[in-house]
Amino acid sequence: MPLKLHIKPIFLLISLVCIISCNNDVAVKFPKVSKEIKLKYASGFSANYYDGYKIISIKTPWPNAEKEYSYCIIDDKAKIDFNLNTFDAVIDTNIEKLVVTSTTHIPALELLSVENALVGFPGTDYISSEKVRMRIDNGEIRELGKNEGINTEVLLEIDPDIVIGFGVAGVNKTFETIKKAGIPVIYNGDWVESSALAKAEWIKLFGVLFKKEREADSIFNQIEKRYNEAKILATQAGDLPSVLSGAMHKDVWYLPNGSSPEGQFLKDANVNYLWGDTVGDGSLALSFEAVFEQAKDADIWLSPSYFSSFAQLEEANSLYTKFKAFQTKRVYTFSNTTGATGGVLYYELGTARPDLVLQDLIKICHPNLLPDYEPYFFKQLD
Repeated sequence: MPLKLHIKPIFLLISLVCIISCNNDVAVKFPKVSKEIKLKYASGFSANYYDGYKIISIKTPWPNAEKEYSYCIIDDKAKIDFNLNTFDAVIDTNIEKLVVTSTTHIPALELLSVENALVGFPGTDYISSEKVRMRIDNGEIRELGKNEGINTEVLLEIDPDIVIGFGVAGVNKTFETIKKAGIPVIYNGDWVESSALAKAEWIKLFGVLFKKEREADSIFNQIEKRYNEAKILATQAGDLPSVLSGAMHKDVWYLPNGSSPEGQFLKDANVNYLWGDTVGDGSLALSFEAVFEQAKDADIWLSPSYFSSFAQLEEANSLYTKFKAFQTKRVYTFSNTTGATGGVLYYELGTARPDLVLQDLIKICHPNLLPDYEPYFFKQLD
């Protein structure tokens, strides 16, 4: 049986031990770490290994988080001589059923060949993966509503061993309800990382959860190798096209800072991103006039918001037609690459496969360097 069914008597016993220890002023100490997961880029989590259990720490679940979350993974026979109440969740080492709450979590499951453990998701229409969609169509994955208000009644019915959640600006009240029901919730903060490879390295978190650390490490090393090979290839480009990104939302044009992960992609693709010298993790918010003045003659226009055709761009704002990239039809988007039910593939797979994203950008900006490559996410606007 899953560990969560036996947790109450363990907690009672441990609480009694803790009371006795506190009365005798004996501090609880962990034994020496036998192994620590090696991370090259990611800084938002860690995992330490001990005899019979592992401890995962989520250091940055969301920007400016004031709390670090810790989770203990143990097997039924592990001898625990410390207070389990010190952890945000205690997890059984054998995870058979789980719920994830972001499409960015799904590629890690597929890459590790554990997608069959997925039993629920909020907003299944956003999922593009053919394997996972087949399981949805077969009724093996339940619809859980919206991430901001997960249908807890259905979730408790499917009774997952664990829920992988995320928080944008603090604790999600729905997750607190789920935890009170005895189901562990782990916050995944991959999206907070400051580089594409750091985000992709969170596959190692799933490797720890599913006891597939070696496979996760090997998969990430391959992704890293392909990314760095593409980065080196891009340095061979003779001409550096000037690049514009983003589009207007109401009266504001949003586009990535030069030091953001999106800006880093453009730097590694060896292009002249017109805002490449700006600094920040998020987006720049500029007026149309400021963008037009600097980018009216940009060679390439990438990711024009949600617009999927030139006609849509022109209908939204006729001034878009005055950009050189619009006139030469060199506008590219990932919005047109979707799954069977309309989910945008980039939002699902792009985080896990930055090597594909970089190769797409190199193909668009330096086509001669990848003559036989077909872009995976980015396509020319219709």
